[in-house]
Amino acid sequence: MGEPVTRVPSLQQKVQGVLDELVEDGAETGLQVAVHHRGALVVDAVAGVADGETGRRVSPETLFFSFSCGKVMTSLIAHLLVGSGAIGYGTPVVEVWPEFGAHGKAAATLRHVLTHSVGVPAMPGGIGPAGLPDWSRVCAAIAEAEPRWRPGTETGYHSFTYGFLVGEVARRVTGKSMRRLLREWVAAPLGIDGDLYFGVPRTELARLARLEDAAPDAGGSPGGDAVLASWELRPTAAMGNGRELLEADVPSVGTFTARGIAAMNAAVLDGRLIDSRRLEELTAVAFEGTDRVFGNPVRLGLGYPLGRIGTEPDETPTTFGWVGGGGSYVYADVATGTSFAMTKTRLTPHFGAAQRLADLVAAGISS
Repeated sequence: MGEPVTRVPSLQQKVQGVLDELVEDGAETGLQVAVHHRGALVVDAVAGVADGETGRRVSPETLFFSFSCGKVMTSLIAHLLVGSGAIGYGTPVVEVWPEFGAHGKAAATLRHVLTHSVGVPAMPGGIGPAGLPDWSRVCAAIAEAEPRWRPGTETGYHSFTYGFLVGEVARRVTGKSMRRLLREWVAAPLGIDGDLYFGVPRTELARLARLEDAAPDAGGSPGGDAVLASWELRPTAAMGNGRELLEADVPSVGTFTARGIAAMNAAVLDGRLIDSRRLEELTAVAFEGTDRVFGNPVRLGLGYPLGRIGTEPDETPTTFGWVGGGGSYVYADVATGTSFAMTKTRLTPHFGAAQRLADLVAAGISS
């Protein structure tokens, strides 16, 4: 924490102006935006309150539980595993996790996990949010699950199963939990220990923003109901504020500061965490098709959807990242050397703020 900012003055001012406007208009209540460009932190802006009950203000050090945006941390650990030589993208999962081969999943590889094409998108075994902290139970249920399609033939968003798939592979080959790997392999080496978490230590809970639900009529609802449970599709503030989930190692979701997650992706882009060959591989098209959960066309790299939010993948093919339920957004762009992150307190059913700010930053960087 406390990284010096080499701001691009006009861009910093423009982003700050949008954040202030969103809060003043009542569209949002609290936000962070951080942007790295070619090795420098050029935007570090906050606005609004972190806790509507106490009036505590958002600061750059405020931690936000940002749902699926945490998958950028999960995918990175998978790439670090490959870089260490512990496993390959083409390695069958059953080589390290034999039980996973049940019901025709023996052909599934790490590549299939990273492209959400294993075929187990929904949390099996009747497990709901309260069961997520029980790592052994969740992984046993996933191992025993019958796939909805033959691994590698289709893709469909693995909302919560994704983190356990990557995490159990990581645990089998390293003997370490995902929260420990995140700290030892990413946060500590980058000097951002305290900014990235799978499972927030109790001593840090006071730094968390308090999430709030948007008004019920603030927008539409996502599809995918036939496959995923409602809690896997529509995150609520109650879920994201619950201590059990916040403290648990559930690496399909994550808690972080915008400054920290942007710094992490900046280190991905500049070669401090992965080499240029692997960066090229993870941003190449690894699967393209129709998402079996949501029904929309998707283009995936290894561990990330490709393209910037609000654009067609062909327009921004070198951009990769994740959106988070409720409207948060994290992306990196190889071509421009840009790493962007936006966290927020209000859980909206749309990504209007994220797209507006991402477009503003992209235009400001290119000008």
